Amino acid sequence: MNAASEPVVVSRKTFPHGMVVSPHTTASEAGQTILQQGGNAIDAAVAVSAALSVTYPHMNGLGGDGLWLIYDASTRQVHGLNGSGRSAAGLDETKLHQRGAAAAVTVPGAVDAWWQVHQRFGQWPWAALLQPAIQLAQTGYKLSSSQFCWTRKDWQLLSQDVGARATFSMAAQGSWVKNLALATVLETLAAEGAAVFYQGDIAQAIVDYVAPLGSPLRLEDFANHHSDWVEPITTTYRDHRVYQLPPNTQGLSVLQILNLIEPYDIANLDEGNYYHLMVEAVKLAFCDRNRWVGDPAFTHIPVEQLISKAYADELRSQINLHRAESAQSDASGGDTIYAAVVDRYGNAVSWLQSLYFDYGCGVVPPTLGFALNNRGAIFDPDPTHVNGIAPVKRPLNTLIPAMALHDGKPRLVFGTMGGEGQPQTQVALLTRVLDLGLDIQTAVNLPRWRWGRTWGQPSAQLALEGRIANDIRQTLRQRGHQLQIEADWSEAMGHAHMIQIKADRLLGACDPRSDGVALGF
Repeated sequence: MNAASEPVVVSRKTFPHGMVVSPHTTASEAGQTILQQGGNAIDAAVAVSAALSVTYPHMNGLGGDGLWLIYDASTRQVHGLNGSGRSAAGLDETKLHQRGAAAAVTVPGAVDAWWQVHQRFGQWPWAALLQPAIQLAQTGYKLSSSQFCWTRKDWQLLSQDVGARATFSMAAQGSWVKNLALATVLETLAAEGAAVFYQGDIAQAIVDYVAPLGSPLRLEDFANHHSDWVEPITTTYRDHRVYQLPPNTQGLSVLQILNLIEPYDIANLDEGNYYHLMVEAVKLAFCDRNRWVGDPAFTHIPVEQLISKAYADELRSQINLHRAESAQSDASGGDTIYAAVVDRYGNAVSWLQSLYFDYGCGVVPPTLGFALNNRGAIFDPDPTHVNGIAPVKRPLNTLIPAMALHDGKPRLVFGTMGGEGQPQTQVALLTRVLDLGLDIQTAVNLPRWRWGRTWGQPSAQLALEGRIANDIRQTLRQRGHQLQIEADWSEAMGHAHMIQIKADRLLGACDPRSDGVALGF
């Protein structure tokens, strides 16, 4: 695959001691300050997460979930935290898709995830890590192009809810906006810890607001919520070991795709063959995801078999290098944030937060100032399906933070927002760096693809950024791919970020499709 002729937006950053990358510059600055003052990667990550809940409220926040991978340099171990929420104990499986958007709200897990990672690995005082976010919410921040565009797109939905209409007005891009209600919530969390979110006035305010809108969530659902420390799942690719979170996430899809493509000479494929191979491998992996991935508390999932090299060897014969196979995917939302931090001590954090769809369900308790997720909308209405709707159940989660280790130490810390696009973009980043030898910023900048079925489409399509050449498009059409051409730099392809760790320096790449930056010291 020849990438030399691609136009590149050069914004790679190099620092010797620590680095943070996120989709919003102000949030990255909050993490940078923590690192400069001696805080570790986990401290910085909590500060970035809280700041992003203020400055990128259309894609993440206190009303959503958080999933984390953490490399602890002191033990040379990778730890996973599943901070996704569960459905209500009183959920009526027959009414979820009949009772309005609020019925799809699961218990928000992001705040407890912040608390858990801080309690286990943090060094700075909890309250200090929330101060940058509190200040942003109190004094204001410049409305990003992303928030402006998504607010305009979603205004019909937001205007139907009293709290959403009051909190997220149609301000002009670049205008100064505040969120005093959210500032008060963050101040309460800083003073009292995460328990107040799940067992105090905040939980009560959420329940009181959403119950009349059709949500079955009750105080007991919040009080019973807990994040779970989980063992990451892994496979090898080239001379690296790639880490993902296990189900209920789709992390095994990345490992399956890598196993499927590993025998191919990626570096010598032309672009048409490269895209075709990747998409056909994705189809096979997504078939298994749709069949097997749900809440492991409800079903047995043969994870080790699915991510084994032997299983990939069996599946690989189904890849036709000359013809696109027909397949379907389950539609998934993709409005999320990804961020990463590496510190001077060798610790690394890779994590995502999400509301599922942009602005989640479009419901905002007016005294709290944050949108609630609609993660339950991904449940299959058939209760016998592996991802079938059920009470106190985690739905399939698209969030998949990633790391690649070499000789037991992190070399690439990476991920992206983008729903079903997340596994595909992660594979693109890895193959471009490890197979093609590209620098990480070029790997992020190059045109991307996304195969899948978005809401309202009768069949799955292969979406391509407009910068992909016409002759490549024609080659893919001739092989049977149904194409959808996106903008040259499409936000629909996700915000992908990477940190590369070398012996003497850190390299950071921030996606130009976002409003962020890679910063360090």
